Amino acid sequence: MIDVLGNRQQQLLRLLLKHKTGLTIDQLTQELAITRTAVRQHLSVMENDGLITPGLSRPSGGRPEQLYILSTKGHELFPRHYSWMAELVIDSIRQESGAEQLSERLRAIGEKIGEGLRSQNPGLITSSQWTEKLAELMQQLGYNITHLDTSLDEPTITADNCIFHKLAAKDPTICEFDLALISSFTGSKVDHQECMVKGGNSCRFKLTP
Repeated sequence: MIDVLGNRQQQLLRLLLKHKTGLTIDQLTQELAITRTAVRQHLSVMENDGLITPGLSRPSGGRPEQLYILSTKGHELFPRHYSWMAELVIDSIRQESGAEQLSERLRAIGEKIGEGLRSQNPGLITSSQWTEKLAELMQQLGYNITHLDTSLDEPTITADNCIFHKLAAKDPTICEFDLALISSFTGSKVDHQECMVKGGNSCRFKLTP
């Protein structure tokens, strides 16, 4: 979230959020009322963190001026109520079709996404490779992988953060999506050995090829 950043960096990102086409160093200097050197330092740090990126160059009387814009990662720092929207959609399906149909739809969606991701990784062969790639994808999505064991015939993945925790706490059926995606992607049977929604300290998945 944006609150973890310093005040100046928050101000700078909010300016870029407001000005979609980008701002130059001179414009940021004027808006923030700080020196060009300070602006350059903030830009350098946030560019290294992937929060901003150079945009187009704008013609000027002399040398073209570089514009800076928010990156996708930078946009994601600002609050977005995805869970609220997802909850409305899930409640609507449950009311219209019933709990059993909701469960079937979540599994179907998870399987479809898993198959799509699997097709993007044709070079993977062993169960260890599929499990390692799955852990990488889960980490990118926002899960915090705390343990990965691919040394066994039945690999395990453990995470202490679930991106669907709020939704799953209200309706554990949501876990059907995760389980179907994992199974479809790895070509494995999934044993959900521990679940935070059910009182566990983490979510642990054992994969049986």
